[in-house]
Amino acid sequence: MSEVTIKRALLSVSDKSGLVDLGKALAARGVELLSTGGTAKALRDAGLSVKDVSDHTGFPEMMDGRVKTLHPTIHGGLLAVRDNPEHAAAMAEHKIGAIDLVVVNLYPFEATVAKGAERDEVIENIDIGGPSMVRSAAKNHDYVTILTDAADYATFLGELEQSGGATTLAFRRKMAAKAYAATAAYDSAISQWFATVDQGEHFPPVLAAAHTRVTTLRYGENPHQDAALYVPRNPAVTGLPQATQVQGKELSYNNYNDANAALELVAEFAGAKPTVVIVKHANPCGVATADTLLEAWKEALECDSVSAFGGIVATNVPLDGPTANAICEIFTEVVVAPGADDAAKEAFSRKKNLRLLLIDSLPDANRKGLTTVPIAGGLLVQDRDAGKIEKADLKVVTKRAPTEQELEDAMFAWTVAKHVKSNAIVYAKDGVTAGIGAGQMNRRDSSRIAAAKAKEAAETHGFAEVRTIGSAVASDAFFPFADGLMAAVEAGATCVIQPGGSIRDEDVIKAADEAGLAMVFTGMRHFRH
Repeated sequence: MSEVTIKRALLSVSDKSGLVDLGKALAARGVELLSTGGTAKALRDAGLSVKDVSDHTGFPEMMDGRVKTLHPTIHGGLLAVRDNPEHAAAMAEHKIGAIDLVVVNLYPFEATVAKGAERDEVIENIDIGGPSMVRSAAKNHDYVTILTDAADYATFLGELEQSGGATTLAFRRKMAAKAYAATAAYDSAISQWFATVDQGEHFPPVLAAAHTRVTTLRYGENPHQDAALYVPRNPAVTGLPQATQVQGKELSYNNYNDANAALELVAEFAGAKPTVVIVKHANPCGVATADTLLEAWKEALECDSVSAFGGIVATNVPLDGPTANAICEIFTEVVVAPGADDAAKEAFSRKKNLRLLLIDSLPDANRKGLTTVPIAGGLLVQDRDAGKIEKADLKVVTKRAPTEQELEDAMFAWTVAKHVKSNAIVYAKDGVTAGIGAGQMNRRDSSRIAAAKAKEAAETHGFAEVRTIGSAVASDAFFPFADGLMAAVEAGATCVIQPGGSIRDEDVIKAADEAGLAMVFTGMRHFRH
């Protein structure tokens, strides 16, 4: 059947937003209201006539309210196929009245967990009757309308207005789909809590996770691909989806991906001196730390001004007017920052297409979590790379130990290399990247590309000497042969930071000693494929 007139409604909600207005609209149409507990009280307090579920079933609530809607009179009224003679006969025999509308949202399980409640309280906030009614109503959507989201109340009332107090099959199908998504998300939150929090499993046998769509995007990586943005039901960290877009065009899939790469890297410098990160195609092409944000911008840009065109910029401190004006001198897709002053906003406003995203705070660079990568027939899941090395963790393996300045440059280069696609080589000097080599099939080529970029930058900007001279060079994984190291020697690097662990470590160390380099091992690698 297409249209179903609403004659009896069952309302039982934890979130009472819009409840009274909905109840009044239903009562005005002569709909009988069934309800329980706090929902019934809220409706009665608004002057509405409400029949308790216990009066409808002839069976009292019991066990602290755990058993109240789990009754044949309720579920028979929801699940009966109205034009099936056997179902109709059963309804008549057992005095089961049809229920045409169910309005339910569930106990606040996720909110209870989030506030750090004790286990007993968490368990009590696992809803049983609510999901049962939702699933019964949704299954029988040919005859029953199910509402699980207060945001749908207005649309529902519009349906009633258009259809003379009835709902259409198309609307009921849409609400049924939404209802099953709601119960699936609810159950996934419960299963994850049991597995990870209650049972302490790192990788549970079934990985159930729910995400909510924020928006659809213009397209994916390429125009022939569709795309959308989703967020976890309860995000553990805030980032771009929670940012305020002050101006600019709609963000694309690539904008989000690249801007996130910039944000994740600049977060490594939270609390440090002003730092600017420039990213292109998810790889940093310039990073600098300086006494002022404007100086950091100029230094980062000079690392690779060719790649910076059409790139993404992220800062670790609020934007100021002079820096914003300088950024506007080149074509920039997105700027992400923890705030901006009025002068900065004014400067960017003259670039209508530039997307300015302001975040409340930088994400924790060392936070725990999981990352996922879909593969044909499966899903790869791993811990997020939250590995961090301090100076005290470094092992000097060469005859010459690094100077304090070389150590500073090495740590800076290492931090950046963690966010460069493998194979990754990063030269750095005085808190500025001198050259970055990314995503090559061998480490030697990455080293040579980084050195070539540094040489081009020196020629373009008229440096007195190439910035790789006297620099520290970081490698995201060990040098399997000395050739990658020798490319760094040729570029003028004087200090090397790398994980170590190759069967040819001694050969590489010997080559470093012969070249007069200082080299330290981290014992940790940062592959980023």
